[in-house]
Amino acid sequence: MLSARLSIALALGLLTQGSDALSAEGLAGPYLAGRQAFSMFNYDQAAIYLALALQQDPTNSAVAETAILSQIARGQPEKAIPIARKQRDRGYDSQVVTLVILADLAQQGDYTGALAELDGGHTAGPLVDHLFRAWALVGQGQMSEAITAFDDIAEQSGLRSFGLYHKALALASVGDFEGADGIFSGEAGGPLQATRRGVIAHSQVLSQLERNPAAIELIERVVGGAVDPELDALRARLVAGETVPFDVIRSPADGVAEVFATVAGVLNAETGALDALTFTRLAEFMRPDYVDAILMSAGILERQEQYDLATQTYNRIAPDDPSYLTAELGRIDALVAGDRVDAAIEALESLAKTKPDVAIVWSNLGDILRREERFAEAAAAYDKAIAALPPEQPGQWVVYYTRGICFEREKNWSAAEADFRKALELSPDQPQVLNYMGYSFLEMKTNLDEALSMIEKAVAAKPDDGYIVDSLGWALYRLGRYEEAVEHMERAVELMPVDSIVNDHLGDVYWAVGRQREAEFQWKRALSFEPDTEEEAARIRRKLEVGLDVVLSEEGAEPLAVSKNDN
Repeated sequence: MLSARLSIALALGLLTQGSDALSAEGLAGPYLAGRQAFSMFNYDQAAIYLALALQQDPTNSAVAETAILSQIARGQPEKAIPIARKQRDRGYDSQVVTLVILADLAQQGDYTGALAELDGGHTAGPLVDHLFRAWALVGQGQMSEAITAFDDIAEQSGLRSFGLYHKALALASVGDFEGADGIFSGEAGGPLQATRRGVIAHSQVLSQLERNPAAIELIERVVGGAVDPELDALRARLVAGETVPFDVIRSPADGVAEVFATVAGVLNAETGALDALTFTRLAEFMRPDYVDAILMSAGILERQEQYDLATQTYNRIAPDDPSYLTAELGRIDALVAGDRVDAAIEALESLAKTKPDVAIVWSNLGDILRREERFAEAAAAYDKAIAALPPEQPGQWVVYYTRGICFEREKNWSAAEADFRKALELSPDQPQVLNYMGYSFLEMKTNLDEALSMIEKAVAAKPDDGYIVDSLGWALYRLGRYEEAVEHMERAVELMPVDSIVNDHLGDVYWAVGRQREAEFQWKRALSFEPDTEEEAARIRRKLEVGLDVVLSEEGAEPLAVSKNDN
């Protein structure tokens, strides 16, 4: 399998191998703290503790390996280089050590030294070795030998696309745009599977060949209507008749960065984020303006819940870069996930001042304000988002839906209903909208038949959504069809066993069909799952004291009806 060829002995496996020896040597304190921090992806703390461990025992390979990986993951590969060099000097070798040394040599432009490293039997893994060697030959000016090396990679099972892609980039980097186009287009061994990076490279190649219309057609055919600021900016330059320079690869060092990014993409899909982060960080080290690598690093750090590091990484995208908006929105997501909501709102408000006509900025601001229950402010942000939207498209239903929620929470039902119906006009039978609108009708005890119809459609579309199934059971309860309601409410509790509202609803339905002990059990469960408000909790406690019938009477509500079930 390709992943087996790409795999590098990284991270926790290496740590486990060395732990017994470390314990035997009495190096438990800082090493174990560093190991724990590393396993939790807290790379800054890991680096601190492992540096202390290395001071105690600079010859310990397990400590050194993890220290190297920590420094790389936190975005400071330059601090991993001396550790790797010291390990090599004392005779220790590993794929991680070799990888760092190769990156260091390439960053210095020492391709002779890099080739000597590979010729000396050191390895960073087969695919890295082969691609790195080919680009090192480019760096030495040995283009014929480099092309042969890329061809050799392409002939290996499972590696054909890698060899051809990098060969095309290498040809374009030295001005052979006809040769590069032959590979990208499929005339010379292709075609290659279209990737976003490949589309950019091929489009630039076509522009250099004075074929801007073909480049525009390529972007439109592959990307379609997807929003991509970098590709949109490239297309605009092509439409304007500009001859776009080829800058995907500007130097052999950029080629090495592309190697690391290529491997990162495969590892991110196949083996896990930690391995991929090592390579994205090294790609950044080789090429500090490599936006795709920076965004991948930041995304991985978000998934690892390292929000401060993710924020720092997103911050590296310059404001004049086409991907700045993407990066800034990613940074804001990281701020929210890291419980820095006020900072996220401030950042969005600042972004809105510079990009007032970008709908996604306003809709994201609305989303955050809505989650903070600042509904009036959220609705105002959604107003701006809707005003900035292009001509109506089905995907725009969500902004009307979310604004409708704000209006409903502000008790402006007429405005909310108008937005919900607009959302359904744009995207008919959208289950979220049908459920929310139908449930709102239930709570207002109006349009009950329409509410039931809406919710039934929602359940048909999403039969495993606990909230929607709960709505169906509650609709039947409101209509007095208690026996029918039981089945759906029990299903909702199966889907959402620890939800306070759903368990409370099931208790009411059980009470309505005379199953009072089971009703009390469900109400107690609902209390144990911490209702959202004290008002809800007090109502449940009152039901446990006097029963649902008395509570309804105290509230001035209609009593439970005679069952209206047809069966």
